[in-house]
Amino acid sequence: MAIICVNLATAQSSDKAKALLDDVYNKVKSYENIYVDFKYALTNLDAGTNDETRGHVTMQGDKYLANFFGAQQLFDGDKVYTIVPENEEVTIEDKSEDENTITPSKMLTFYRQGHTYAWDILQNIQGRKIQFIKLIPMDSNTEIKSILLGIDAQTKHIYKVIQIGENGTMTTITVNSFKTNQPLSKTLFTFDENKYKDDGYYIIRN
Repeated sequence: MAIICVNLATAQSSDKAKALLDDVYNKVKSYENIYVDFKYALTNLDAGTNDETRGHVTMQGDKYLANFFGAQQLFDGDKVYTIVPENEEVTIEDKSEDENTITPSKMLTFYRQGHTYAWDILQNIQGRKIQFIKLIPMDSNTEIKSILLGIDAQTKHIYKVIQIGENGTMTTITVNSFKTNQPLSKTLFTFDENKYKDDGYYIIRN
């Protein structure tokens, strides 16, 4: 009897979590474009690693333009362009087909596939109610142990992503600013190779 009650509670927790994630996904897909300013932190106490940086990304459908770690990454729907001004290099490569890779365009939708869901804690953060959902990857070969997804209960926008690795590494993305339906340049997601060649950049094709 106790086992049946536990299984029922687990199923209800999973259904409740999935319903909230569906609300988040539908909200994201309703926007013409999205701009996110975020803080990225990578921590591993055993290795003594504690890196932080700020970044921002503009997304429209699958296309995106992201800036973080002093580099710029552009996806035009076909190719990924990584521009590193410090090295005066541009790397051009095909879109990754790895479903476990969380690209900027997947940052707000990656949870849709390959995870089991569980309802987690509710936190009050600066007056905002943030409901956490725990995601466990179904792929037993992944290096990701679990992911906590913090969702603003009022706006249904993702506020925080906390990824725990099997090696103890914790990656945290915190959204500082979330803007939608901004006026965008028609060439924002267009890569101008000649411009970078004229500026003396080395073009690497993978």
